[in-house]
Amino acid sequence: MNVAVLASGSGTNLQSLIDSAARGELGPARLAVVGVNVPDCRALDRARAAGLPTLVIDHRAFASRDEFDRALLAALAAHAVDLVVLAGFMRLLGAEFLARYRGRVINIHPALLPAFPGVHGQRQAFDYGVKISGCTVHFVDGGVDSGAVIAQAAVPVLDGDDDSMLAARILAEEHRLLPAVVRALAEGRVSTEGRRVRVQGASPTHEALRSV
Repeated sequence: MNVAVLASGSGTNLQSLIDSAARGELGPARLAVVGVNVPDCRALDRARAAGLPTLVIDHRAFASRDEFDRALLAALAAHAVDLVVLAGFMRLLGAEFLARYRGRVINIHPALLPAFPGVHGQRQAFDYGVKISGCTVHFVDGGVDSGAVIAQAAVPVLDGDDDSMLAARILAEEHRLLPAVVRALAEGRVSTEGRRVRVQGASPTHEALRSV
């Protein structure tokens, strides 16, 4: 399975995929290309350091989201991409893109969806006063963090936390959960029925996914 990773920022989840691939932990998944929409982002540096093919498609160069999406689709087609992984990619993908990769776009979100969608999920959870937070890998649909949940990992919110401490604890789980889901997808162990997603041979928690 050829995987494209799209990112906009620091790229720590991209790095977790790069490191997992280097350890042979992604199974038949292959990191085929990394695309960014911010030309000077750290994710681009990480991809280049790993020797991965890269795409730089600055969204500011396009008059509309549709034009940007079409340029991105054309670039991904050149790499025979099977799965698109959004790893801190701060752009909403439109209907044409999602139709082309229907059921083959996933995102990682730093909250336990459907709670706290959108930006700064960790801060939203902290400000709300929840006792448990975490992260979610989900399929991408036309809404904001509204696609079917593939897997989640929970972390406690401790009395002495601030929002940055909680964010760091969640990020550590993201780095374990995302590679495990990519491997499960590449191995054909993920099936969907409506909004219910099943991972064959493993419970949809990061511990079980990570062990296979």
